[in-house]
Amino acid sequence: MSWLTDPAVWTALLQIVAIDLLLGGDNAVVIALACRNLPREQRRKAILGGVAGAILLRVVLLFFAMQLLSLPYLKLAGALLLLWIGVKLLIREEDGHADIRGDVHLFNAIKTIIIADAVMSLDNVLAVAAAGAGNIYLVSFGVLISIPVIVLGSRLVLAAMERFPVVIQLGGALIGWIAGGMAVADPALAGYLPGSVAVQHYAASVVGAGLVLVVGQAWNRRLVARRL
Repeated sequence: MSWLTDPAVWTALLQIVAIDLLLGGDNAVVIALACRNLPREQRRKAILGGVAGAILLRVVLLFFAMQLLSLPYLKLAGALLLLWIGVKLLIREEDGHADIRGDVHLFNAIKTIIIADAVMSLDNVLAVAAAGAGNIYLVSFGVLISIPVIVLGSRLVLAAMERFPVVIQLGGALIGWIAGGMAVADPALAGYLPGSVAVQHYAASVVGAGLVLVVGQAWNRRLVARRL
């Protein structure tokens, strides 16, 4: 049990927790967006199920962090998937879904949370792995500590969405922003894009956020036109 008195262990643990908490804001937005159309009694189940699955998948990704992020086109593919998730989460539910069982919606919400968290975690697992110095047990413990904060954050965002619908649009834009920045960070694009890395990241993030909002609004207008 000498590790309990090892300052390096506690320093690494604090670094891991700090990284996860900083990323918890993005996770909370995704969780809230995915759960906003669920009945109130199912939201808690979706949040707990989605977070548990996302955390487990993130720990698994830590084993392959170095290999995953060095592969060309992986970030680009992840960014495209994240853009689709952002658009999908902005689409308003059509009326008349009484014939659809609630557990189907619950499963879809959990699946969306897990997929989105996995995509958004690709860039961050390296930081967590580096902070943990390769100790998977230490990393896993640090990630587990951050779960209550992520759950609490998602509930706060849900409450804000119910009171201020514009938060939904902002959440979708945030997902698009992350997707744009992830896309230009792909090793396959290195050397092909003009401007500095900072300019590339900012420009691509703006384009990603705008794309999600434009496509999401166009999709909603099309749904409204079909109902008329």
